[in-house]
Amino acid sequence: MKKRRLTLRARLTLRARLTLVYGGLFLAAGVVLLAVTYVLFAQQLDRGGGLSVHSDSGGNAAPRQDARSDSLNWVAGEQKRLHDAATASLITQGSIALTLVGGVAAGLGWLIAGRVLAPLHRVTDTARRIASAPAADRGLHERIALDGRDDEVKDLADSFDLMVERLDRSFDGQRRFVANASHELRTPLTVGRALVELAMHRKTASPDVKRLGEDLLEINDRHERLIGGLLLLAGSENHIPERQNLDLADVVTHVTAQSGPEAAKAGITLHEDAGPAPTTGDALLIERLVQNLVENGLRHNTGDGGWVRVTSRTREDGRAEVEVSNTGPDVPSYEVPTLFEPFRRLGTERLVTAKGAGLGLSIVRSVARAHGGEVTARPRPTGGLTVTVTLPQDTAASVGQLTVRVTRPPSDA
Repeated sequence: MKKRRLTLRARLTLRARLTLVYGGLFLAAGVVLLAVTYVLFAQQLDRGGGLSVHSDSGGNAAPRQDARSDSLNWVAGEQKRLHDAATASLITQGSIALTLVGGVAAGLGWLIAGRVLAPLHRVTDTARRIASAPAADRGLHERIALDGRDDEVKDLADSFDLMVERLDRSFDGQRRFVANASHELRTPLTVGRALVELAMHRKTASPDVKRLGEDLLEINDRHERLIGGLLLLAGSENHIPERQNLDLADVVTHVTAQSGPEAAKAGITLHEDAGPAPTTGDALLIERLVQNLVENGLRHNTGDGGWVRVTSRTREDGRAEVEVSNTGPDVPSYEVPTLFEPFRRLGTERLVTAKGAGLGLSIVRSVARAHGGEVTARPRPTGGLTVTVTLPQDTAASVGQLTVRVTRPPSDA
């Protein structure tokens, strides 16, 4: 009962609560006024309602005394009847008038509260539009720009505009940084790769120089992947402005065909189960999503005798789903959420010799979020990981928040 009362109270808007306060105060004041009027009216009737009957001093005293008594009784009865009728009329008509005027006062209070709270509704609507923007940096150009008197509500609106303006400048700076980093970071790596390759392919290059060049090229390649992953991670956070119809089955087939040589070289069996899974989105980003999942399954595996299984299918609710599972080392359940953070690797965190840049699953998370998708991950009981990405089927699907759910491993792989 208490919980139900709290729920009902939570549903009342501020406008409704203000209206109840206005109406309640008016009704309370009206009841007090009606009570005071009744007391004064009753006192006035009692004070001025008495009648006197005069008698002459004559011979027939007894008959006159009886007549006087009858007259007094009649007057007292009429006075009581008049008092009761006036009191009933006062209470009845006063209550009706108080109810009608109270209803009018509540209606006026509703209108006045609406006018007073209109600027707050404007603030709320603007904040809701910004919060529901398809990407974090969309909608920040909106401002409330509230006009009117300089009061508390205008101070709130101005403070909100100032906060949004600072956020907009921050996102603009981030976009400029990404654009500049794309050139400033890639250029020296490209020049360094060219110089190392030139030194390696000289006729006078010794075997030591060639081995050193191979090591430098491997480090350079890792840095290029790191920078490319960071740029893709920053870019994939944005909303997908133009979506294309595609089938995850085609993406899975293409990615497994490209990853086949790497799997064969590592002695890992790559299984493909490409079922129809129509969806919409950016084809290149979705391909990168599936590719990162497959590469993650290949690199974090047992080696010879291991396997990676890639499956695409359509769920019962119509959404498209791609699932990648692999053999590999044991993954504690509490470690799964951290694997989706940048630069987090299981057992080889921040090692220079580690495979990859530690951004694979982070990019998967960002791409899924940009498409309104969901990522689930669970460790396999015999080692390895199963990652499932669900993408919306409808092009009008709203962009949702990504959730990374950790579930307990099933009894069998």
